[in-house]
Amino acid sequence: MHLILFGPPGAGKGTQGALLARHFDIPRISTGDLLREAVRAGTGLGREARRYMDAGELVPDTVILGLVREALGSESAQRGFILDGFPRNVAQAEALDGILRFLHRRLDAVAVLDVPDELVIKRIAGRRSCPNCGAVYNIHFEPPRTPGRCDVCGGELAQRGDYQEETVQHRLEVYRAQTEPVLAYYEQAGVAIQYVDGSGKVDEIQAQLVHALQT
Repeated sequence: MHLILFGPPGAGKGTQGALLARHFDIPRISTGDLLREAVRAGTGLGREARRYMDAGELVPDTVILGLVREALGSESAQRGFILDGFPRNVAQAEALDGILRFLHRRLDAVAVLDVPDELVIKRIAGRRSCPNCGAVYNIHFEPPRTPGRCDVCGGELAQRGDYQEETVQHRLEVYRAQTEPVLAYYEQAGVAIQYVDGSGKVDEIQAQLVHALQT
């Protein structure tokens, strides 16, 4: 199976992608993971990416696409793959088409985790973490026993800057403006688009995804 997993930030793509990868026995390919691993390993693309990261600049698409090309052409991806959150815009989708043509592959489906903005904001902006032991909570869904205090070590919980509600709102706006048009691109190309309600429990969402992709 050759699959793209889509959804707004906070939709649960990482969790569901990992479960799908286990179910279908194919790799989940996340550009963030690829980037971190390449930098850690000191590969050619990793060293190039690090130059931009050290300068506080965005890693260009040429580097990201190079990492994706390597991953899709690897031995582990011969039976299929799940692209998690990539492509992020139409230009990347067009470039991905070129990579797949070169590898004599074609997409089977795009699975979309459909989650309302209000829930996304609760999932992300509600996160609190303990700087002492690393424990993570959500004030809406998995709150600590004592508000503001870690259950494990008693440390004072903190909210990351990129989890602020205003930041989450901006990320959603970027998703609507840049990433959602990719779905229209694939619809025009005749790729199957499967929408799944991503607001339920993890196992329920996974069951819906598997059913949608196997029918």
